Amino acid sequence: MKKSLFLLLLWLTAGHLWAQTPGLVAGELTDTHPHDSEAVWARVPVTPQMGWGSIDVRYAKYNVPTDARATIVRLSAWGGERVAAQAVVWTRRQISAPRVAVSDLVSGVHRIPAAAVSANFEGYVMTDELNHNGKSNCGARPNRADYDSSMVADMLYGPAIDLIPARSTRPIWVSVQVPVGAKPGVYRGTLTMTAKGIKPVRLRIEVSVDHRSLPAPDKWAFNLDLWQNPYAVARVMNVPLWSQAHFDAMRPVMKMLARAGQKSITASIMLRPWNGQTEDAFCSMIQRTLTADGRWEYDYTVFDRWVNFMLHDVGIDGVINCYTMIPWALQFDYYDQASNTVRFVHAKPQEAAYRDYWLPFLRDFARHLRRQGWFGRTAISMDERSLEDMTAAIRVIRDADPEFHITLAGAYHPEIEAELNYLSVPYAHPLDSTVIQRRRQRGQTTTYYVCCTESFPNTFTFSEPAEAAFIPIHALAQDYDGVLRWAYNSWTARPMRDTRFRSWPAGDTYLVYPGGRSSVRFERLVEGIQCCEKIRQLRRHLQQTADRRGQARLDSALRVFGWGGLEQSPLSTGQRVSRLQQVLNSL
Repeated sequence: MKKSLFLLLLWLTAGHLWAQTPGLVAGELTDTHPHDSEAVWARVPVTPQMGWGSIDVRYAKYNVPTDARATIVRLSAWGGERVAAQAVVWTRRQISAPRVAVSDLVSGVHRIPAAAVSANFEGYVMTDELNHNGKSNCGARPNRADYDSSMVADMLYGPAIDLIPARSTRPIWVSVQVPVGAKPGVYRGTLTMTAKGIKPVRLRIEVSVDHRSLPAPDKWAFNLDLWQNPYAVARVMNVPLWSQAHFDAMRPVMKMLARAGQKSITASIMLRPWNGQTEDAFCSMIQRTLTADGRWEYDYTVFDRWVNFMLHDVGIDGVINCYTMIPWALQFDYYDQASNTVRFVHAKPQEAAYRDYWLPFLRDFARHLRRQGWFGRTAISMDERSLEDMTAAIRVIRDADPEFHITLAGAYHPEIEAELNYLSVPYAHPLDSTVIQRRRQRGQTTTYYVCCTESFPNTFTFSEPAEAAFIPIHALAQDYDGVLRWAYNSWTARPMRDTRFRSWPAGDTYLVYPGGRSSVRFERLVEGIQCCEKIRQLRRHLQQTADRRGQARLDSALRVFGWGGLEQSPLSTGQRVSRLQQVLNSL
């Protein structure tokens, strides 16, 4: 009975998801951009064409690709590394019910099983562009017609779609998860596309596996902090908030994040910490009640379920970042039992009413966290707040419990820097390495963050794919411990069709898609994080062996990702990443 109920819920949630994009191609929006004419397409052979392209290129839906003619792709990988290639299909005639699959990859008696290789048709989604003022890209976008919109391939949809229309192109993202401990050697296999009424089309793939291995993602040193939005999953999958169906729908999305080495859990401890700026506002995971006799009571049921789910089911066991004591609106909700109404305290951090609201909560919260065994991993977290407000809030936190951890994503304030277990500063305002090293010696974490502001590097759906790989490598080049991106899955109204949003450039609010579907951007981000782990291993090895020539090669390849080398390099972003990968796989 329980199994039948689960399957019914799975069918219902999947039905809602598929209703947004029936058959993928049938649900994609219309691309009105200029494209290749029928005369150009008439020069394409009648039989379907397929070749290996570049992972640095976003192939236009209605243009004939010019650089996807290779019949074999050769990749290099360490054990435990995920590597990718991009194939491209283009056709004069409609292809019905295409499907792609990859065989086992074989090296003598050894093999990488087909189950470790995925091939996904890429879904085209609507994107737009940067602001026209040459300054910040943040701010309202009330009229979409003011921004040039187009379709880009980003969503990794799956191995089968309904059709590839006549005179169109469809990329395929192929990922190989090399097993830890795979025997070194060259592993060979085949990517095959089948469809109704056509002969199978095949491409060859080779993966040269090195003797070195990466550890499992939960052991990676890189500190990845992508903010999760559980409320978006409930809305898009059409399931009751915090129901079992909701947790089942979140599982594939959050496990994908764990496999990227995510180090933190995003928890909301008040209503609308960011003023409801996303499609799905964050509610409070902790309910506050002022009883009729004037006592405060706190219900941690939702908070506990969410944290337990992320810790034990998903496997993200780092910091629990609790947002926030300094919201944008500076209003704080509670249920007033005497009047049977929800009321709000309006107060600044410097005011007595603010202290009266937060101090009893923090003391009770600390007791609860200690009972759960979570106090040492929990932080009271703020973002983009002034020094004055931060100083006042810190005073309240320390009065409640001097051992509370505190985090800030915002400007660097030397006056409070030592108070912050975790500090993330804007990309364009790099910290001096002496500050980072001092914090590291105290056991504190320092990262930088990217949001709507940055034109480069970023993970908008129109950004160059290699920019996503650049972001973590830049963090390492600048000696940061990791990187923060404010939104992992704050999905738009129709996330599988349209990545544009009312306030920021398209793709700013999410990196992955519903149903546990990855994206080109997310896969490239993971590539960059893996590069960082490889660099750390190689640095240790080169130092131990006193290999100065190897150290010089590595430093030279990494220099073009940091400030200074970044401005002077003539290389494109994709060329920088590719050159670094070649060095990492040859040392």
